[in-house]
Amino acid sequence: MSTTEHIFLDKHHPASWRALNGLGLKVREAAIEAGLDPKLIELLYVRTSQLNGCAYCLDMHVSDALKGGESSQRLAVLPAWRDTELFDGTERAALALAESITNLPDARTREAEEAYARDHLTAEQYSAVSWLAITMNAFNRVSITSQHPVRRQRD
Repeated sequence: MSTTEHIFLDKHHPASWRALNGLGLKVREAAIEAGLDPKLIELLYVRTSQLNGCAYCLDMHVSDALKGGESSQRLAVLPAWRDTELFDGTERAALALAESITNLPDARTREAEEAYARDHLTAEQYSAVSWLAITMNAFNRVSITSQHPVRRQRD
């Protein structure tokens, strides 16, 4: 094997990949049971993938968000969600928490973001959003490390 050939982590350790996928499915299920809208779940996946720069996951989750009824306008302004009024209180709290978990800012900033989220989310929703961000970060790292390709869509 050449040193420039990509090593797809999911292919080299399929049991680990299946376990991560299983976790992702359980986390999504828990988020829905906690009352989170499936469109918000996709927004969190997209925002986390934007922050991590994961092209593969962005391609997948933007497509899934659009298929799930999310608007192209909200997806377009997602990186600047704080500067719009297109997102409600629950969405804003979830986005703030997911960003904090992804970026791991200093303790004071993290505490402020967590307090804001606690004011707008139930304990179940807070936990579900946290797990969504944690698992999406793991998926992003697998895809980035593996250099999963984004395939051109057929028009």
